[in-house]
Amino acid sequence: MSKLFKLCLALAMFAAAGFTHAQSDAQQQPQRSIDQPGNNAPVWREVRKEGSQENYTSIKGREANVLVQSAGNTWRQIRNGPLTFYGGWLIVAVTLIIAAIYFAMGPIRMHDKPTGRMIERFTLAERWAHWVMGISFVVLGITGLIILFGKHVLLPVIGYTLFAWLTALGKNLHNFVAPLFIVSLFFFIVMYVKDNLPERGDGTWLANGWKMFGGTHLPAGRFNAGEKVWFWAGVVGLCLVLTVTGLILLFPNFDQVRSTMQQASIIHAIAAVFVIALGLGHIYMGTIGVEGAYRNMTDGVTDETWAKAHHELWYNEVKRGAKPAPGGAVPAGAPHMKERR
Repeated sequence: MSKLFKLCLALAMFAAAGFTHAQSDAQQQPQRSIDQPGNNAPVWREVRKEGSQENYTSIKGREANVLVQSAGNTWRQIRNGPLTFYGGWLIVAVTLIIAAIYFAMGPIRMHDKPTGRMIERFTLAERWAHWVMGISFVVLGITGLIILFGKHVLLPVIGYTLFAWLTALGKNLHNFVAPLFIVSLFFFIVMYVKDNLPERGDGTWLANGWKMFGGTHLPAGRFNAGEKVWFWAGVVGLCLVLTVTGLILLFPNFDQVRSTMQQASIIHAIAAVFVIALGLGHIYMGTIGVEGAYRNMTDGVTDETWAKAHHELWYNEVKRGAKPAPGGAVPAGAPHMKERR
């Protein structure tokens, strides 16, 4: 009988201790507000402990009965920690490398003078697809950088008022420009995929591509191997990842749980950092990095000398009629070429 009494007494003491411990956090708060004003840790420990469990709610829905999701703190630590730190330095490093190449070596120039005979390089439809996707990509890139790094870079410089206005504008632009980018991306891939397929000579170009900064021109088809890497890794690979994760984030009404949104956010940010880094190189080479390259995409035509210097294999195919120019001109006595005066 004494053993049973001792057992019951022990259980009662254990239950009382648990109750006291459960109440201790809430009971600590009045004293904590005096000793450490503004420190609400005891209350939030209670909220987290109770809120992380499923409870009753009159509003039905996935996770509607979970008040606090502890994994959100893990998401915040990853986003504001290694992702922001290493991602930020990657963007800075790529920018510095591009600047160093430009100021040390200058743009890649043609060895021979232009002939004035122009070859159609891109059709109007191809240029529209490129510019719609390209401009929306730049808008998304800039606004995404503001959202990801703005608190660390811009806020200390421009202050809370301007930063709040800029971030709100950036968020809305990001959300509403994204669908335009997604639609134009699919059109772009369909239009350009046939000329970005791997072909013999791409490996040689990749192995020697660095020599072009020293003035060496390497034979290539309509697109060189470096452009193909950008197409497959950047446009197709990373941009499709951004599309899928972006849709998950943009339309939470499809009943995604919070963990799905958090994982999509991390993957979206990682893919964005890498595609922006690659995109900086592509933008540089297509504007000031290669003499005459920008004109190809604005006018749709290129000089015979430029085509021969940078895309000799494509130039030879167009010249002999093995591959018509994009507009469909077939050279009989080189009608695909026209004098520009």
